[in-house]
Amino acid sequence: MLNFLGTDLPIIQAPMAGVQDSRLAAAVSNAGGLGSLPCAMLTAAALRAELEALKGSTNRPFNLNFFAHTPPEPDTSAEKSWRAALAPYYREYGLDEGVIANGLGRLPFNTEMAAIVEEFRPAVVSFHFGLPAPELLQRVKAAGATVLSSATTLEEALWLEGNGADGIIAQGLEAGGHRGIFLTKDMSTQMGTFALLPQVVAAVSVPVIAAGGIADARGVKAALALGAAAAQVGTAFMLCPEATTRAVHREALKSDAARHTAITNLFSGGPARGIMNRVMRELGPISALAPAFPLATNAIAPLRAAAEAQGSGDFSPLWCGQNASGCLEVPAAELLRNLAQGSD
Repeated sequence: MLNFLGTDLPIIQAPMAGVQDSRLAAAVSNAGGLGSLPCAMLTAAALRAELEALKGSTNRPFNLNFFAHTPPEPDTSAEKSWRAALAPYYREYGLDEGVIANGLGRLPFNTEMAAIVEEFRPAVVSFHFGLPAPELLQRVKAAGATVLSSATTLEEALWLEGNGADGIIAQGLEAGGHRGIFLTKDMSTQMGTFALLPQVVAAVSVPVIAAGGIADARGVKAALALGAAAAQVGTAFMLCPEATTRAVHREALKSDAARHTAITNLFSGGPARGIMNRVMRELGPISALAPAFPLATNAIAPLRAAAEAQGSGDFSPLWCGQNASGCLEVPAAELLRNLAQGSD
């Protein structure tokens, strides 16, 4: 199955927007894994610059990750209610609503990004929240990329296989960051990695990658034993020097606070797992007031900036999986070798 990814080791570094750039992806790819670059928050110019740097740093396969969500229509009433919920915090930090930016922040895969894929021809392109429109997906495949996408249920895995995915990332509920859920909004459908993985492996004919809660070599071996072609690991890489994880986030990952994570919609409007902090305790972690993904981001972003300027992560999305035990302050190549022990 390793030929499926074109790598020496059966490990994918999870794409993690906000805590990495091309440096982490290049380090993992050079060490024999599949490095990933998160692209959903990058403009076309920024993505091209990152790809130039990545191409200049490695000649090994790498993965570009995009979102495939449908942007919501702005809802003035929902935005007003959300701002009202955050108003006490704005007063606490002396902020004015005039600092709130407009825009979506996270864009789905589009024709402009497809053209960049065609130009740079990455070995792998992965998606979150389903797959892009068939014509865009065909352009990615015609550029020679292997297409992966995340499934959080068996139904999503079957849908992805039926709609052209070459491989499926079985994302367990333990995983940090955004859930890839896309066929339903019912969070009761979500299951753990080692419950989801064997069911997906048995039901589809394409390779399956395990993701969620995998933090050491034992976890990688367990995933492979259950039929996975590879394991995707994210949280463990967040303390590597090649990661761009912010100081307040790094400190939280190294503390006992990382033992308590929860699914929250406060930071983007979509369900995502992060370390419990003040705003999650006081407003949620799930709030009906948060606008649809990704519109919740705009109003909470100034609070994040103000708190982080004071050394606080009270309003920061401290993304983290349920198992942070593998977070080590070591170079990514060393961490990758540790993860791969006994997996060949």
